[in-house]
Amino acid sequence: MKILHLDTNHPLLIDQLTEAGFHNEEDYTSSKTEVEAKIANYDGIVIRSRFAIDQSFLGNAKNLKFIGRVGAGLENIDTDYAAKKGIQLFNAPEGNRNAVGEHALGMILSLFNKLNQANQSVRDGKWLREEHRGIELDGKTVGIIGYGNMGRAFARKLRGFTVEVICYDIKNDVENSDATQVELEELFEKTDVLSLHTPETPQTIGMINKAFIDKFKKPFWLINTARGKSVVTEDLVDALQNKQILGAGLDVLEYEKSSFENLFTSKKEMPEALQALMQLDNVLLSPHVAGWTVESKEKLAQTIVDKIKAQFC
Repeated sequence: MKILHLDTNHPLLIDQLTEAGFHNEEDYTSSKTEVEAKIANYDGIVIRSRFAIDQSFLGNAKNLKFIGRVGAGLENIDTDYAAKKGIQLFNAPEGNRNAVGEHALGMILSLFNKLNQANQSVRDGKWLREEHRGIELDGKTVGIIGYGNMGRAFARKLRGFTVEVICYDIKNDVENSDATQVELEELFEKTDVLSLHTPETPQTIGMINKAFIDKFKKPFWLINTARGKSVVTEDLVDALQNKQILGAGLDVLEYEKSSFENLFTSKKEMPEALQALMQLDNVLLSPHVAGWTVESKEKLAQTIVDKIKAQFC
């Protein structure tokens, strides 16, 4: 079987597939149109998020048997059309769930203890202790929306804290001892910290908007290590300014490109809401790297290798 690799990944991925008898070719520079013109020659492709695998692309993939997505989300792939063509989809949420859980927890602790502001203050020659007095996570209720691989991993990270962990998921009766599944009404009533761990779907795009925020019974902190389009930035800024939301840790942004590789080349291009968000000192930002660790790079690749071999060897 011939596999075309469209993004660089950990070397073990190609090494182990070669050892298993697969023929591997790499193309990290051709345009989507150029790849589409030759895709009929391949049985499988391995990609991160370089470009969308849409119906047009899949229509030309006459011999494609699988797509390996080295990551968790599948929103850049027309999954329905792939299923119609009998193309198997392999993704790897198991590979970076631990990294995401650690990143989400790190964001909470940094926000609670004002570490970013304190660090900059000391670097500016100031020693402002009272201004940087923090709060503790113990005694809080952490609400999780989305209780798959990522949500469960985050809940496990909270075991060492005296917190109540509740979760909401569209699937009924999720099995896990680290969180109690609740309806949205209870989530709105109890939550002190809300952490998102949902995929990008029509149901989750724009999910965190003014109407949703208004349903919470008390001010809360927001953490988003999932997908940027789940949060309406303009509504988030309003909620931060009026203290409905006490602070936000955002690894992802509404305005990200679908490849996740860039944002804007200059501030002039930025929407007003994003510019306003960046002026708030109770907002912590990172460039979509929650699942982006040295260890997860290896684990993501290994997960894809294992799934391909299990099906085709």
